[in-house]
Amino acid sequence: MNRAATVALILGIIIILAVQKIEAGSIGIIIQPVAFLIVIGGTFCASIVNFGPDVLLKAIKSASEIFTPDKDTSREVINDIIQIAYYARRNGMVALEGVIDEIEDPFLSRGVQLCIDINNPQLIHDILEGEIAYEEEQELISSRVFEAIGGYAPTFGIVGAVMGLIQVMSNMQELDVLAKGIATAFVATLYGVGFANLIFLPIAGNLKQRLREKILLKEVIMQGLISIHMGENPAIIEEKLLAYVKYHNKSHKISTGGIN
Repeated sequence: MNRAATVALILGIIIILAVQKIEAGSIGIIIQPVAFLIVIGGTFCASIVNFGPDVLLKAIKSASEIFTPDKDTSREVINDIIQIAYYARRNGMVALEGVIDEIEDPFLSRGVQLCIDINNPQLIHDILEGEIAYEEEQELISSRVFEAIGGYAPTFGIVGAVMGLIQVMSNMQELDVLAKGIATAFVATLYGVGFANLIFLPIAGNLKQRLREKILLKEVIMQGLISIHMGENPAIIEEKLLAYVKYHNKSHKISTGGIN
């Protein structure tokens, strides 16, 4: 599990509740279902109007992956590229047809097939670059959704605050209603700002970072395949890929076995 994100979120909530407990002596005062409904209900309804239900559901699914086990396949992919380079050096590009089924990464497998079918490195580069750009634009939508949600939430917090103050102003003589209205007003603002800055906007940033890591790996794959297609020395290709390894601060030895 992505422990850092999970622990940070839980810790942030605990800090807010702890401060409320210390300052006011009670956490219950900030538990306001009406304020919660205004902020969360309004925020997600606005998001549906903006993006549509399908895009919103896709974004929520992408966000859930932040808190689930994150398998890093970059090491295996880089190893595969090096193995392919040595194999192509020994047996030729056409011989790679026999090892495509052994390649687990779909983008790498697709690139190898293009290298076999097309005898034009620039054309291969253009095709793969177009696929990367399309995927990046498609997956960037999820982060944009949460950025928008992070903007809607504080606004609906203000809506809840205004509604609470309207209730207060219309019932100035009834102390119980007055107190409830004031509580709803301030808690709605707290919910809007809190959800936006503790949950929605950080999720948007995390999704962007994860997408950038994914796109960067695909760019590395593309450059590796172009180098293989142009007949560069596998040792030189390996040195190029080591820059990616250093970028991730990963210390591991790239093997040249596997595909023989």
